[in-house]
Amino acid sequence: MIDFNTLLLLNMAGGYALLAAYVHRGLDDPDQKRWAPAFAMCGLIAFLFGGYLTIAWTLPGPYNLAFGEMSVFLGVLFLAAALALARGWSLVIIAWYAVFSGLAAILLGARMLELGLTKMPWLTAIGFALSGLGGVFAAPTLLYLRHDRLWRTVAAAVLIGAALIWALDAYAAYWSHMDGFKDWKPLTMRLPAGK
Repeated sequence: MIDFNTLLLLNMAGGYALLAAYVHRGLDDPDQKRWAPAFAMCGLIAFLFGGYLTIAWTLPGPYNLAFGEMSVFLGVLFLAAALALARGWSLVIIAWYAVFSGLAAILLGARMLELGLTKMPWLTAIGFALSGLGGVFAAPTLLYLRHDRLWRTVAAAVLIGAALIWALDAYAAYWSHMDGFKDWKPLTMRLPAGK
């Protein structure tokens, strides 16, 4: 089994931390272009590896759906945001797309909790819920609450909460995967010599 969910989890943690910084400080930054490379890095990793996970279905059970597809949505949103910031375009239309993926994240978190999926279903559910809230409230924040400092501080705190949960999940997974995969060998190393 190939499992690089750790990469996606840590990328989500970094992405949500970046988004929190942008919501809290970046919205007022006169140099919007300087945020573009960081959004592009996160978006590229999420899109490429989330897409592979979605297509190849490498994880057991429904985890490909939850982590793969949600990573594709995150990747597309971050890549679009990077392009918009680099070109000086509005983020509002992109934020409307985030509403739908945000609702899906909340739904997936609730369902994962109900089914008892992952080692810590309640933590995963909270991570998906906080991530989803970031998407659901992206458009209203940009349209109506952009200049409300209290709202932006609360929004940044929600995003930091998501980042911390995904970071905790990623680092715990790195720790356990090192033990779980210590004896794993790729197919080329498992074939008899000379074949």
